[in-house]
Amino acid sequence: MEPALIGARLASAAIGPLLKKLLVSDDPGAGLTGKAAQVRLSGLVSFRGEKRTLTEKDVRRLARTLVERSLDGPGEAPFPADETEAVIHTLGTTLLALGDLDMDDVQAVRLGHTTLARRLRMAAPAPDGLSTDSALYLDSMTEWAALHILEFFSRRSTFIARSLVEQTRGQTELIAKIDEVIRRTPRVDGRDMEFERRYLAHLAKKHGRLTIYGVDLHDSPDRWPLDMAYLSLEATGREAGAGVPDETGHLAPPQREQAPLRADLALARHDRVLLRGLAGSGKTTLVQWLTVSAAAEGQPEGMAYLQGRVPFVLPLRTLTRHGERLPAPEHFLAAAGCPLTPPEGWADRVLAAGRGLVLVDGIDEIPEAERGRARDWLRGLLDAYEGNRWLVTSRPTAVRDDWLAPDGFTELTLTPMSRAEVATFVRRWHRAAGPEAEPYEQPLLDALRTTEHVAQLATNPLMCGLICALHRDRRGYLPRGRKALYEAALSMLLTRRDRERDMGAPYGIALDEAPQIQLIQRLAYWLTLNGRLQMDRSHAESVIAEAVPAVVEASGCEPRKVFTHLLHRSGLLREPTADTIDFVHRTFQDYLAAKALVDHWDIGVLVRHATDDQWEDVIRMAVGHARPRECAEILRELLSAADRAEDRQTSLRLTLLAATALEHATEVPLEVRQEVLARTAEVIPPRDPDEARELAAVGRLVLDLLPGPEGLSDEEAKMVVITATHITVDASFPYLARFAAHPALDVRAQLIWAWQRFEVRPYAEAVVSRLDPTDLYFILDDDERAAEVLRLGLAPEGLRIGEGVSYAQLSALVARSGLRQLHLTRGDQDPTLPARDLLARLEFLSVILTHHAPWRLGDLPPAAPLGRLHFVSAPEEGTRGLAHYRDLSDLFMGPVHLTADSWRELAMLPRLTSLAVEADSLDSCPADVVLPTVDTLQLLTGTRSSHSLEPIAAAFPALRKIIGRGLALHGAEHLPPDIEIAFS
Repeated sequence: MEPALIGARLASAAIGPLLKKLLVSDDPGAGLTGKAAQVRLSGLVSFRGEKRTLTEKDVRRLARTLVERSLDGPGEAPFPADETEAVIHTLGTTLLALGDLDMDDVQAVRLGHTTLARRLRMAAPAPDGLSTDSALYLDSMTEWAALHILEFFSRRSTFIARSLVEQTRGQTELIAKIDEVIRRTPRVDGRDMEFERRYLAHLAKKHGRLTIYGVDLHDSPDRWPLDMAYLSLEATGREAGAGVPDETGHLAPPQREQAPLRADLALARHDRVLLRGLAGSGKTTLVQWLTVSAAAEGQPEGMAYLQGRVPFVLPLRTLTRHGERLPAPEHFLAAAGCPLTPPEGWADRVLAAGRGLVLVDGIDEIPEAERGRARDWLRGLLDAYEGNRWLVTSRPTAVRDDWLAPDGFTELTLTPMSRAEVATFVRRWHRAAGPEAEPYEQPLLDALRTTEHVAQLATNPLMCGLICALHRDRRGYLPRGRKALYEAALSMLLTRRDRERDMGAPYGIALDEAPQIQLIQRLAYWLTLNGRLQMDRSHAESVIAEAVPAVVEASGCEPRKVFTHLLHRSGLLREPTADTIDFVHRTFQDYLAAKALVDHWDIGVLVRHATDDQWEDVIRMAVGHARPRECAEILRELLSAADRAEDRQTSLRLTLLAATALEHATEVPLEVRQEVLARTAEVIPPRDPDEARELAAVGRLVLDLLPGPEGLSDEEAKMVVITATHITVDASFPYLARFAAHPALDVRAQLIWAWQRFEVRPYAEAVVSRLDPTDLYFILDDDERAAEVLRLGLAPEGLRIGEGVSYAQLSALVARSGLRQLHLTRGDQDPTLPARDLLARLEFLSVILTHHAPWRLGDLPPAAPLGRLHFVSAPEEGTRGLAHYRDLSDLFMGPVHLTADSWRELAMLPRLTSLAVEADSLDSCPADVVLPTVDTLQLLTGTRSSHSLEPIAAAFPALRKIIGRGLALHGAEHLPPDIEIAFS
């Protein structure tokens, strides 16, 4: 029955007085004098307070009158006659809930009758056992009653006056806030806006295409549109975890490994990121993608967080090629080679407003001696400008761990491409290369799946691009090993490309492959020896001019023409500016520099630079170029240098460098190989996760050296498992499976975390299916992994569900298992919890809703043995209903602002020992509230950053530890001396 129809049956003149009995008469005026506090609805109803004129029995009698009179009219009754008493009782209960609403009359009118009716229904117990017709009738009757109640409120003598006062106060507050926004927002004149439009268009055009080396054969394009070519890779790292629930539901240790996340979304989660990655792993391509995403009018999927950001692309190799001082903001564009001239002070205004996206590319591409100066420059910018987003890229070992951690940077590392990502890259490459490449796509995908030496090379976009190009160029045949791959790539770029294009000799020079390599490697040698990635064009010409007479095939040619030919036709060199040259990729420079060093047999130079991160790949490739006797000498010298090292970290690094170089050797004496492997075994098991990851860099041969699980302590077992899970080849599976039943939870947790790094089904069958599930969280971030758990018939009692798992899969997982622990992260999806009966055994629940969608505590079974509850998104009911869970000992509440009633609800929890709340909520804690069992209190950041600890002692008599997360806490002198105060 609609409210309008009820209104037709119940004349307002007759029923209005009945409903008016629910309300007390008011005092005149706006309530500004005499009554300082606002009068809540509970003080305006006639069955509560000092002016009580009705009892609960009278209200239920009034409900009976309303129902009976609505049935008197003509037509069919709106609900079954045998449910009349139940309907009358429920309506009476709903009307009584008017006194439980925490609002005043002005707020109620602002809500409107529909929302007020919904609030009344939520405040009252849910009707039990009524038919659909009865429930619909009650909904309509409640809305109709709410409409009349609001009409009475609007006629109160105090209503208009109070409304005007609140409106005036609200307008005053709004004006003050707008004034503050205007004060903080720099004025952008028309010239700034017009320049930004031109600048963003320039960036989109400049960075909107991506070069993939080796594509440019025949008529294929050598540059792809970035939106078609870009492949979103993943990054992982460690993050501070104090005060945040970890995978076991407890407060996390100071640092923990992050789950892999999309690298292009890292800046959505962290304002400052130091991103590490190997050569060719896609760091510079990521910078391009972020730039284009910010410059685009409509952001690509997931990149909306960059809307309104102004990118500043700062490649350090360009900014410091002559040792110049790093630029101030007003010189950013000129230093980076942008031809546009901004309005005076424009960059400063952008950064001061916190709208900048500062992309500092290549810390590793400047000499080690200059990196400290670069960090000081970066710190100066960070101190001067707040609110911007900052990305710094580097090779993994160029700077030490935590190099920028004191400045608030999160350190992440690009992960090797997964098999799925490699397959995606191969398909995109062949689509871009044109129809002639199509026949080679599936054979290459088959080779990557079945031929291990090929799959081992395809770990980053650069190597994948070379493999695709060579596979097509060689009609489906691929060389074995990294050195052979580079040799084939050079042959393709230096000679076969022009020959197959019938290019002839456009510069009057025709050189075979060998003399071109001899000449170009001189440039690579000079750049590497001087710690540079760019050199002046004039200097490069002089280096080639000095070398030409010694190269027989080129000795009769004009040196300038030889240089021009190499620059424009070799495919290895480019001109980033009119007066500089560099290699198209650092890897080619390293490869040719290594060849030059071996040709000159400068072994002393190699060993002297063994601890320089810029030389690591050079040394590995030098071992690949060397003959057996030379190879043995290099490896022995590296081990001798490790013996002479003054600290373990340097010794470990040199030992592992020798081990990784061993993999590149074409032939090496057996005794040298055994010596290197024996020395590598001495650093096994690694001591910490950093050593474990360094050890994994040696590659699959380490798998044969890793011990266990027999004879290893729990910590040693964890370190060797970390090592093996970073060697992302199928050969790791048998070793990892041996630890699947390990008694240490940390060991098994590492195995489930590592699932993200491997192909889903093979890892699931080999490792996940054998895991002992005791106390273990199964971490599932997508439907594919969730489906594997279901397919294998696993029933874990602990689930950590990510945003990528659909609600249907979540429900199926929960139905399968006797769930005791659930860590749930949701995005835009339906935040509803699984059905109540499936959560009856739940002991721990963590809820993180990234878009702060509403959820209900009422969806939990009241009888669940819930001992730990963590939520970063507030439930609809706030804290109401928490007292049902008498076993709660650990409660973490993110953005919930506690009222006095909330504190009283918490005081009813008899076993609560650990509590995390917004620090602002301490102000609303009544003086008579005591939480006698809480020994650990964590205070979270609210609207204020500074708080006094003085009021805490009385409310928490058993307190032993206070954690202040991002807060300044004072007043500790008022607390007992045995209370520990920690900051995170």
